[in-house]
Amino acid sequence: MRIQASSLSIACAALLVACATSASAESKYDGYLCCNLRSDGSWISDSNYAENGKRVIPAGTPASVTGHGRYRVNVRIDGQRQAIGNDYSRDLDLDTFARRYVVTEDPAAKIATWPAKVQEAVRRAKITPGMTREQVITSLGYPISSENPDLDAPLWRYWLSSFAEFQVLFDGSGRVRDISTDANTRNLVWVP
Repeated sequence: MRIQASSLSIACAALLVACATSASAESKYDGYLCCNLRSDGSWISDSNYAENGKRVIPAGTPASVTGHGRYRVNVRIDGQRQAIGNDYSRDLDLDTFARRYVVTEDPAAKIATWPAKVQEAVRRAKITPGMTREQVITSLGYPISSENPDLDAPLWRYWLSSFAEFQVLFDGSGRVRDISTDANTRNLVWVP
C-alpha cells in the first residue's frame, strides 16, 4: 500500500511539472523582432520567402508575443495581429521558436555599432562578405532548422522562394566568404 501511495505521489508531482512546463511554453512577453522578417500582412513564415506582396518588417521593430497556436506564435506588431509560422523548424518547441524571433533586447543598438556596409546590407535584407553569423540572422532571419540543424555549420541554406535557393558559405572564423546560387538570386541577396 505504501508503494502505491508513493507511486501516486510521484505521478502527481510529474503531472504538476508537466502543467507548469505547458503554462510557461505559452509565455506572453514584449520584445523586438530579432531580424528582418517578411509578412503578407498577417503571416510570417520561418522560410522568410520574398514573394510578391510581402514587405520586410525591420529587425528591432517592437513586438508582443500574445500566445501560441498550432505551429504558430501569435504576435502584435505595430498594433496589428501577425502569426509567425513554424513551417520548417518544427524540431523546436514553440516557446524556443518564439524566443528566436521575438527577443527582449532591442537589436537596433547593436546594429548601430556594425560597419556601415553591414548596416546597409541589413537595412536592405541582404548579405555581404565578412558578415558574422549574427549579422546574417539579423538580415535574413534564422535559417530553417529542418535544413540547418547546426548553426555552427560552414554552410546555411536559405530560399527567396520555392525555386530560389541560395547557400551562405562561412570561413573558418564564422564570417561570410561567399554565397552559392544562380546569377539572378545572387543579384537579389548579395552586396559585393
